[in-house]
Amino acid sequence: MDKPLAQKPLSALFVGLGSIGRRHLADLRALCAERQLPLFVTALRATENPLPPETGALVDRELPMLPEGERFDMAFITGPTQLHAAAVAGLKGRVGSFFIEKPIFEGVDHDLEALGLGPGQKAYVAAPLRWTALYPALKAALKTHRPYSARVICSSYLPDWRPGVDYRTVYSAKKALGGGVSLDLIHEWDYLADLFGLPGQVFNLRGRFSELEIDSDDLSVYIARYPGLLCELHLDYFGRTYRRAAEFFCAGGTLTADFGAGTLTLPDGTVEPYAEAAYQGHRRELAWFLGYALGEEPESLNPPAHAFEVLKVALGNQSLPGVL
Repeated sequence: MDKPLAQKPLSALFVGLGSIGRRHLADLRALCAERQLPLFVTALRATENPLPPETGALVDRELPMLPEGERFDMAFITGPTQLHAAAVAGLKGRVGSFFIEKPIFEGVDHDLEALGLGPGQKAYVAAPLRWTALYPALKAALKTHRPYSARVICSSYLPDWRPGVDYRTVYSAKKALGGGVSLDLIHEWDYLADLFGLPGQVFNLRGRFSELEIDSDDLSVYIARYPGLLCELHLDYFGRTYRRAAEFFCAGGTLTADFGAGTLTLPDGTVEPYAEAAYQGHRRELAWFLGYALGEEPESLNPPAHAFEVLKVALGNQSLPGVL
């Protein structure tokens, strides 16, 4: 009796293995092991600096440039934001499914079709807050409680983000690398667009106001108009007390989603707990993407075309009426 043919390994390419890329790589390895899926990982690296041992152990091959014509089942674009477009363009027609870290690009002067991200290309742009345990509960509650207005905030202290790392050296601090709260904290616009669609009108003021030694914007404030709803959005790098929450003012009271605490407070005062370790949401997102790459999920939950429109809103694109 003939032996069954060995299953061909899934091929995954990582372009960028900073902290986020390393997390995705570890999750992908674990998920493939759970599903008994063989996996071959290639890391495209422009530096000769060695990877941390725990990361290097998860990589099968490191290359400074890719062999001509080689294809990959998946490609993770997890390097600096300003390099995303070039990375995607260099892989045009050679990848089954893209996972592109948020935000999709550093600016709006890109052509998705020319980059190879048209409707025929499977691709997903990261949207991590949507994969928290809290978020589905919020979506369900908003089907029952219609808000008149929303007040959203993400406030945190940039020097505390990466313990042991000088905040002045990271991409968040550098405008040229795609840093600044308007891009770095695009999560809020992502879930607002998922909940309510794109706003019809946006006013935005931003700039650098604190004593932080950065050249990117440390404060961005928006007012957005939807049909029947006004939304205020505050993003900053200098809040000493971490706050990531959304308040929705409804006829029966205030619906509050506190992403920091992992709680949903209903208009009647009932508090529902959804706290969990951060890795659980990240693992959930990677599990969905693996299924999407394997053809088990019919469509992208955050395709490039949508993510690109959200980016325009976040950057206060001049084509939107009412942008200041």
